[in-house]
Amino acid sequence: MLNKTLAGLAKGLQQGEFSSVELAQAYLQRIKNEDSKYNSFITVTEELALQQAAAADASRAAGNASIMTGLPIAHKDIFCTQGVRTSAGSKMLDNFISPYDATVIRKFNAAGSVTLGKTNMDEFAMGSSNESSFYGPSRNPWNTQHVPGGSSGGSAAAIAAGLAPAATGTDTGGSIRQPAAFCNLTGLKPTYGRVSRYGMIAYASSLDQGGPMAQTAEDAAMMLNVMAGMDPLDSTSVERAVPDYTANLDAPLAGLKIGLPKEFFSASLNPEIAALVRAAVTEYEALGATVKEVSLPNTALSVPAYYIVAPAEASSNLSRFDGVRYGYRCEDPTDLEDMYKRTRGEGFGTEVKRRIMVGTYALSEGFYDAYYKKAQQIRRLIQQDFVRVLSEVDVIMGPTTPTPAFKLGEKTSDPVEMYMEDIFTLSLNLAGLPGMSIPCGMSNGLPVGLQIIGNYFAEEKLLNVAHKFQQATDWHTLKPAGL
Repeated sequence: MLNKTLAGLAKGLQQGEFSSVELAQAYLQRIKNEDSKYNSFITVTEELALQQAAAADASRAAGNASIMTGLPIAHKDIFCTQGVRTSAGSKMLDNFISPYDATVIRKFNAAGSVTLGKTNMDEFAMGSSNESSFYGPSRNPWNTQHVPGGSSGGSAAAIAAGLAPAATGTDTGGSIRQPAAFCNLTGLKPTYGRVSRYGMIAYASSLDQGGPMAQTAEDAAMMLNVMAGMDPLDSTSVERAVPDYTANLDAPLAGLKIGLPKEFFSASLNPEIAALVRAAVTEYEALGATVKEVSLPNTALSVPAYYIVAPAEASSNLSRFDGVRYGYRCEDPTDLEDMYKRTRGEGFGTEVKRRIMVGTYALSEGFYDAYYKKAQQIRRLIQQDFVRVLSEVDVIMGPTTPTPAFKLGEKTSDPVEMYMEDIFTLSLNLAGLPGMSIPCGMSNGLPVGLQIIGNYFAEEKLLNVAHKFQQATDWHTLKPAGL
């Protein structure tokens, strides 16, 4: 059971090979036995999972099961889950029990899926390694001395370790795609507005987007069928018909036009990753695609632009955590000002404080035009680069990350070096485009990801392109030693 994909588990449930309760029990037992090695879960919802699994079995017996009924899923601990601690990986929310469900959680519950628990993450989704979590770092199942990526590192580690068949993640600057690349998974960041952000604790509201993390493109398509769609509770949600993302997975790729940005193959890119990405593109040529070199000249500006825009929005969003209404409050404050200062000083971690300070400075009087306004202008230039290139090609391909997973602690002393890990992923969030990472090889025993970028609302095409590659190769089937 525990080696199957989400689609394989759905087939097993349909054919009566096992029940939803048996499936949930198997995963819960594996989490108990193994997660001490990986620290991928913050909260395990055993009682809830078994209740949902029993309800799923009853629905199936009554003939009311959907494709997702009874399938176990882990959720990043940034999605509010009614009656369950929702911490965003922070001391600030360690005691917060959500009184409501995020729309993503509600949709999975309505589809009959089973919640195994809430996964570890960088604090308030700020990080590229899962090392800023209040609960300690998650570890990469491919090598536990290395990071699983971030901020959705717990979700990635849980899937790679076989503790969950699939999980939700969020992506503000690469936080689905980078962990997927580091852990040999398929991760999809949808178009901004495709998936509701209601109940998803905000980091940078114009950049955050929820999405699926899974073993295959087919699994990701199954999950996106549940997650996508207009939500009246989210003003940034887009009112647009949702296709069946599994319907055209097998469409042939003959005539597909692929663009390779020359800026993605710079000197900063690990040579082995460059070779593996080019080998993957050659595989696509064998599947009928054509390839041309393209240019995204403002790619290098995505890091400085992002690290003005995102912290600025974070400084605003995180102002609500003041110790007054909910969350952490300091002991014995002498007055209101003391409570504010000590609550935020004690409740937030180092990286969160750093980004709040940068963002507040960028928005302050006299600096707004010099920093925030300029970053937004650069953002538009980056978006225009993509629009131009995607008018010439169907998809853009390149590396997801400049290096394979790095060692725990390797980059924590140099924030700028850590930020540069997202050089190939940040620009999509600034432009609001969809993108995904799929496995395309191994470098020194660590996974490498191929990034595929599409036009707005082209998730169906991305999933088709990814699925055909996974039918022709077996990189996505590789598992860490012992699994």
